[in-house]
Amino acid sequence: MIMTNLITAAGMKKLEDEYHYLWRVERPKVVQGVADAAAEGDRSENAEYIYGKKRLREIDRKLKHLGSRLKVLKVASVPANPQSVSFGCWVSYEDEDGAARCYQLVGPDEFDVSSGRISIDSPVGQALLGKRIDDEVVIRRPTGDLTVYITGISSAQP
Repeated sequence: MIMTNLITAAGMKKLEDEYHYLWRVERPKVVQGVADAAAEGDRSENAEYIYGKKRLREIDRKLKHLGSRLKVLKVASVPANPQSVSFGCWVSYEDEDGAARCYQLVGPDEFDVSSGRISIDSPVGQALLGKRIDDEVVIRRPTGDLTVYITGISSAQP
């Protein structure tokens, strides 16, 4: 699957903040903990040393991932008065049963369904892209197709 390299300005700041926190705060703290544990002697049975080394590998893996993503991500601006669904827009829709939902279409690095942000690479995001208010949209899901009607598009959370 191809990942879109677009991100909102807020999403970029969050990723940069996470990278800097891991690099400047968390990693040095763990390195010091590993050094202290190593100084205690036998490393093969030293739980703090073993856990510290494992945590250090996790941090380094996350830093490598974040670093590579930050190099290719492009901050996209949200259209001021969108006429159709596009990156960064908030889109409201109603399904066949009258249930209303509202989501912002964001990049794959910042999606969080619980806070109303879905990836433009997701099946829902792909189905909504380019649509206008009052359009009928069929969202293909494993549990069956869902038909929704777009009720609103905005550049800010409604």
